[in-house]
Amino acid sequence: MKKTFFASTFALLLGVLLSLAPLTAGAQCVMCKSQVESARQERDDYDVSGLNKGIVYMMTVPYILMGAVGYFWYRRTHPKAAKK
Repeated sequence: MKKTFFASTFALLLGVLLSLAPLTAGAQCVMCKSQVESARQERDDYDVSGLNKGIVYMMTVPYILMGAVGYFWYRRTHPKAAKK
């Protein structure tokens, strides 16, 4: 019961924190931003709308992989938790 309460509280807290996060994030690093600004100055029709989405996509993939490995490691080392 104690573990279930902790897990549900953690999930609720995580959900609240994620819902309070801004929907759009400025994910450009300094080098990417300077490259985009120089390219935008050279050409007026340069489209950079997908740059932030690409950076966020590349950033989230390692976290998803680490989370999956951690989940399967936990399930393997705690067989009692997996059966309940």
